[in-house]
Amino acid sequence: MISTMRRVLLPATFALVGLAATLSLTAPASASTPTPTGQATVMTHSGAMGTYLTYGQGKSLYLFVADTTSASTCFGACAAAWPPLITTGAAKAGSGVDQAKLGTTSRSGGGTQVTYNGHPLYLFAGDTAAGQTTGQGLNNFGALWWLVNPQGAAITGTGTPSPTHSPTGGGGGGTAPPARPGY
Repeated sequence: MISTMRRVLLPATFALVGLAATLSLTAPASASTPTPTGQATVMTHSGAMGTYLTYGQGKSLYLFVADTTSASTCFGACAAAWPPLITTGAAKAGSGVDQAKLGTTSRSGGGTQVTYNGHPLYLFAGDTAAGQTTGQGLNNFGALWWLVNPQGAAITGTGTPSPTHSPTGGGGGGTAPPARPGY
């Protein structure tokens, strides 16, 4: 009787452990939303893609074309690849940034995301150093991702994204897409 129970319970135990491991790997990405670490400061950087918004130590900021309002549509795996710029309190304008265009929006599942000219702002996990723009023009999670210029429009140029720190100056900036409804 005990050996029969072991033959039934042992595989069932392993199955439950495997299921728990699988669920932890596929947990909702609200857990991947960055934890607020303070007031976010948005700045600008000039490089090969033109002048665009950055955060912190020069990490590039992007907008997601699928966001048609100031509310984010990027959650789960999307937010893991494109972490939202989270702030505690109002975002602060650094050099070249218009404070009047900075705002915030509440994220589903918690956190306050920074917006600029009504666009929720994101970092790209593939940009590992200041000045990188490897997310520029990518079509991920159903729409395009663009750098944001100081006027708050998308930089749609797809010149050569910088895998490393770009020298200051020059470079085309592309053009902004047509105005979106609600903006």
